[in-house]
This record gives sequence, structure tokens and C-alpha cells, in this order.
Amino acid sequence: MKLAFLLAYKNLIGAGVRTWLNVGVLTFAFWVILFYNGLLDGWNQQARRATIAWEYGEGQIWYKGYDPLDPFSIQDAHGVWPNATKDAVPVLIRSAALYPQNRMIQVSLVGISRNQTKLALPTKTFSDDSSSDVPAIIGKRMAESAKLKKGDQVLLRWRDQNGTFDAANITIAEVFKTDVPTVDQGKIWIPIERLWEMTGLQNHASYYVFGDKNVQNLDQHWVLMPQEKLLSDLDAIIASKKTGSAIMYLLLLAIALLAIFDTQVLSVFRRQREIGTYIALGMTRWQVVGIFTVEGSMYSFFAMLVGVVLGAPFLGYVAQKGIAFPASSQDFGIAMAERVFPVFGFQLVVFTIALVVISATIVSFFPARRIARMNPVDALKGKIV
Repeated sequence: MKLAFLLAYKNLIGAGVRTWLNVGVLTFAFWVILFYNGLLDGWNQQARRATIAWEYGEGQIWYKGYDPLDPFSIQDAHGVWPNATKDAVPVLIRSAALYPQNRMIQVSLVGISRNQTKLALPTKTFSDDSSSDVPAIIGKRMAESAKLKKGDQVLLRWRDQNGTFDAANITIAEVFKTDVPTVDQGKIWIPIERLWEMTGLQNHASYYVFGDKNVQNLDQHWVLMPQEKLLSDLDAIIASKKTGSAIMYLLLLAIALLAIFDTQVLSVFRRQREIGTYIALGMTRWQVVGIFTVEGSMYSFFAMLVGVVLGAPFLGYVAQKGIAFPASSQDFGIAMAERVFPVFGFQLVVFTIALVVISATIVSFFPARRIARMNPVDALKGKIV
């Protein structure tokens, strides 16, 4: 095996530009695979952290029939959980209409305790403006679409538990910035105690956010939604993105492997006398096949070496500084930060190296196995076509 590596190394160095062209293409494919997967892993980790911090906590308990994607379920899906623990944060959602600058905007009026600490929402600011009858906090996207800012008063209309319309001015106590659009777009957050008074739904909640994973005493009206189940949609989106990007970088890898395959075919054809000499000196045919296979796989070793030496500083810089995305990309309805920091984990690097090395070894073996069927005499005469 040592002899095979030495011969392969000398042959590749002797091939000059042809070797470095193959190495260059394979290195580029290595970088692209690493970069795309690192970017998606970084996005996934940031989105999960932000969603847990701003929306899901350790998990939720939904009232039976509540579906955040079904606006028709919001009006009726609420109730009282008599066994609610002290650390469970009740959240009540009602449909409402906002009237900024003589326009009407349909919104979700969300009540949450001002003393809650399970979510990153700045609910403490409800207490800052004691002169306001209905203090409210909104997200940056909501503020931009409604053209509202901190301190503005705006008319809000809602229905109480009997379906009777009522209206009042609310005061924007704070505009917060979050990467999670589902707690921002179309949401008006007010103290739940005030929402109970406005609607007559005392102690009602659409769902609870809890901080303890061991939730007990649930009755038939409440459904436990663990954190992993709540994050399953996000995981599915990331998985689909990975599948889509895999098609692109596998095509790029296929081009690089095709170049190695063609080089191996040409080597077997042009070096027939060398192959015959190896066999005449006592090597078995499969030992010669091994030499040519190692030679082909060494393209991948060179590519890894060049990729690490030249790519590590760039990928390290990108992982530290992050990649900025346009603001419009945050309006897709899924959590995405303005700047995504790629994560090049040990498992990802090892997987990518293994993928490139194993693929290069396989495509190198197929042309080389023809050597096993060669007649050494014909090979020495160069008569094999």
C-alpha cells in the first residue's frame, strides 16, 4: 500500500496542470457542500433558539380545537384550565380590527401576563405607561405596516364573549424587534388581565406556555404540545431546503467526479506499457488496479488539503461575521435573522470529507478494474485498445 501511495503521488505531481485542474474542481465542490450545509445548520439553530425564546418556551398546552393556522378556530377555542400551575403563562387570542390613519387592519389581539418570564416579549413595559388604559406592544413589522411608533394611540375594535362590538384607544407602549414573524405580523399584545375585562372571558386562555416539561393534571379539553412537536414544521422546512440544495451541489460534485473518471480512463489507455511492466515485475493485476485506484482517490486527498488550507480562513470569517439577508426574506412566515451565522460542525466536516473521498475512490476504481482483464504481453506491446 505504501508503494501504491508513492507511485500515485509521483504520477499526480508529474501530471502537472491536469492534476491541479481536477483538484481545483473537486475543492470547489467541497467548499460548496460545506458552505450550504453549514449555512442551513446555522439558520436552523438560530431559528430554533429564537422560536423557543419568543413563542414556544419549553412547550405549550392548547385548548382543544385551537389551531394557530385556522383563524376560524380562534374565537371559540378558549377555556379555563382549573389545574393550571403557577408557572404556566396563559395566552388568550381574540380577533380585532385596528384603525390607524383611517385604515382598517385585521389583527389578532393577544393577551399575556405582564409578569411572565417564559418568553422574551417585553411585557414589563405594560407597567411603564400607567396613564394608558390599554397599553400594547407590537413588533417592528407590525409597526411598519400600520405606520405606528412608540407612544401612538390608535383605535381598536373587538367583540366580547356575547359577540357585542366594543372599541377603545390603545397606546403603543413598546415596539420590539424579533426574528420570529409569527409573534410580530398582525399581532397586538396587551395585558391579559385587561383583555379578560374587555371580553368578559375571565381566566380564559387559548393556550398556555409552560417552563416545566413534566406537565400533569390535563383534562380532556387541553392538549399537550411538546417543544419538539411545535418545532416539527421548522425542521421539515429546513429538511426540504437541504434536499433542494443537495441537488445543486451533488450536480457540481458529479462534474468533478466525471473529470476524475475521464482522467482515469485516459491514464489506463495511455499507460498500457507501464501496466504491463508492473505485472511483468511480479505484481498481480489487482495490485495494479489498487495503484490506479489510489491514484484517483488521491485527487480527493489533495482537494481536502487545498480546501482546508485555502477555505478554512474564509469559512471561519463567514462563521464569525455571518451573512446578511435582505429584510424581505424575513416576511416568509418562518424565523430568519437579518444575519445568519453558518455552523461548520465536526460531524458536517467529517461527512463532507467522507462523501468526497469515497465518491472519488469509487469513480477511480471503475476505469481501473479494466486492468484486471488485460493480457500483460499485449499491454507491454501497447496493443490493447
